[in-house]
Amino acid sequence: MCKDPDLPGPLRKVQRYIRALHCPTRWAIIRCIREGERSTREIYEELRLQGEVSMPGLYYHLSALREAGIIEVAGYREGTGGIPEKVWRLRTRRIVIDLLDDMEVE
Repeated sequence: MCKDPDLPGPLRKVQRYIRALHCPTRWAIIRCIREGERSTREIYEELRLQGEVSMPGLYYHLSALREAGIIEVAGYREGTGGIPEKVWRLRTRRIVIDLLDDMEVE
């Protein structure tokens, strides 16, 4: 089995995406924000209706997707009680793997 430090650069990138996308909840988050920006609360409400996730679980999944470069914070919006709430958007829409060259990300 390969260890992370031994992996060539392009393979390390692929592994990062695989780790981030292994969970169906993360795909549900991506579908939720695919057409624009959504606040954390809006994502939670949509996923809660589908029985997908708790609020602490959502924070965990958002963090994993952000660390992989798949989503990003687009800004902040005033939330309940005047507390700022993160607004999310897709950062990466496509991942293309060319086995003979570097990986392309859009």
